[in-house]
Amino acid sequence: MTETEFDVVVIGGGAVGMACAYYLRCMDPACRVAVVERDPAYREASTPRASGGVRRLFARPENIALSNFGIPVFENFATLMAVDGEQPDIGFRRGGYLFIVPPAAVETLRRNFERQRAMGANVHFLTPAALGDKFPSMVVDDLGGAVHSPDDGWLDPHATLMALRRKAGALGASLVKGEAVGIEVAGGLVRRVRLADGAALAAGAVVNAAGAWAQRVCDMIGMKTPITPLRRFEHYFECEEPIEALPYLKDVNRLAFRPEGRGYSGGVPTLAEPRGFNLEADLDYFERVVWPALAHRFPQFERTRCKATLPGLYDQNDLDANPIIGPWSGHCENFYMAAGFSGHGLMHAPGTGRAIAELILRGRFETIDLTRLGWARIERGEPYAEEGIL
Repeated sequence: MTETEFDVVVIGGGAVGMACAYYLRCMDPACRVAVVERDPAYREASTPRASGGVRRLFARPENIALSNFGIPVFENFATLMAVDGEQPDIGFRRGGYLFIVPPAAVETLRRNFERQRAMGANVHFLTPAALGDKFPSMVVDDLGGAVHSPDDGWLDPHATLMALRRKAGALGASLVKGEAVGIEVAGGLVRRVRLADGAALAAGAVVNAAGAWAQRVCDMIGMKTPITPLRRFEHYFECEEPIEALPYLKDVNRLAFRPEGRGYSGGVPTLAEPRGFNLEADLDYFERVVWPALAHRFPQFERTRCKATLPGLYDQNDLDANPIIGPWSGHCENFYMAAGFSGHGLMHAPGTGRAIAELILRGRFETIDLTRLGWARIERGEPYAEEGIL
């Protein structure tokens, strides 16, 4: 059996894992980092199947802070991720975000709005009348209010992942094609990661960034998390009637969509979906669930057609739909979690990568205090959930 020594082994080569490698190498070029990815073509990976939205419209200050950190990174991605003078194009579009809510949810929306504004977000509270003036195609009669964040937007998930991967490799991270099948622990610390091909990677620390597959990695050391794979669909659809330019729109019933090319991309994820690694496309889901929600909000969508349905997996944290970021405190201090994002992994990858690098290299959070997103709340069974729209 061959063995290679690394300071940090990251399991999972999606956006979060690659961001961890990127920041580890940026902060300490001497840090020996390996990223283990069993499917470097990303045929089943979640990142390329994401919607690509990036927004500051959250309730919890940690999530707002992660977006405040990450969105400027995405805005400057071409420069930051350039390799040999070649700058990636991730198609970042500052098209804005819009959260719309019924009257019963206005108080929560306004409370979140005040927190977002206090943390520096450019956000605007809209009454139904103002919303109707701004977006005249929208049915607003049943709404109580909205928040618009014009500086937020969306990007190309696949291009973003490829740019991160290329940059991490250029900075000296070892990109290992392989499947982690075992983790050896001795003296209360992770010592090495074993791969399916028989290779072993000695590790000073291990980061679990395996997304929907995170629990499989945790199983290797006897750690039980509430992270489960949750199937969701990203639909591409076009409308036969014109609608004014729209931002990325979300409502309390989980309808979420944005402009994409000649049409729109989005869907209605449901927590009622059975958990598991199911990547089959339900070709009737759009007509049953998404189309009625669209047509209710915009009459123009009475005449729409779904052109494509792409299934993907959330790494759903069934405790509170927020990520677990940090060490397995009290059990295995050099095993770090960066998973459970429940659909927010891509947008929060830069901030998470930076945070994990700070923990490993400096022993503390420095840029954003993510203590409340750590393991302690999981062990106590105390949810730290978003309030309002997820």
